[in-house]
Amino acid sequence: MTSADPAASMSVCTWLSAHGSSCAEAFGFVTGVANVWLVTRESIWCWPLGVLNAVFYMVVFARTGLYSDTGLQVVYFTLSLYGWWHWWRGGQQHEAVIVTRTSLRQTITLSTVIVGTWVALALITSRIPGVALPWLDSLLVAISLVAQWMMTRKLLENWLLWIAVDVVYIGLFINRGLPLTAVLYAVFLGLATLGYVQWRKSEARHAAAP
Repeated sequence: MTSADPAASMSVCTWLSAHGSSCAEAFGFVTGVANVWLVTRESIWCWPLGVLNAVFYMVVFARTGLYSDTGLQVVYFTLSLYGWWHWWRGGQQHEAVIVTRTSLRQTITLSTVIVGTWVALALITSRIPGVALPWLDSLLVAISLVAQWMMTRKLLENWLLWIAVDVVYIGLFINRGLPLTAVLYAVFLGLATLGYVQWRKSEARHAAAP
């Protein structure tokens, strides 16, 4: 029985490859959907799935020349470990981490980080042979990086950033011949909208509590 399993797996991977996809992309799809859905539910189990998703997409993006996105998965991997620890540990008094709104000071700081990261990444990756759309890719990576950090802190507006980048990523992945990932980001777009609604309700409940 066990000897047939690798062959079956190879057949599936071969079929996916023949249809413009891969096993890494398929596993990334499944773990990605589960990860974001659990985030909308504020479940701590979103983070281990985020770790797995980052590993799969390191492979996918490296194969397609999206080097900024490949590097982003390394950061996602690290931030997923941090988010797992932070949500488990809790806030400063070890209480549950709750949804809050992004302050003006945080907005200014995070906007500066986005611009700085965007320019730095674009200048670096544009020199790499085989790179695809370095300026657009780097901008999306910069925004995604900040959105992911905001998610670890349960800042409500992280979902607005995800909605914006998901719309652009759908077109980018179609352009780069990653149809399954484009579908995944269409699902992400719907989940991000749901996440914003759910987290906004959660923030309102906590704000109204004595």
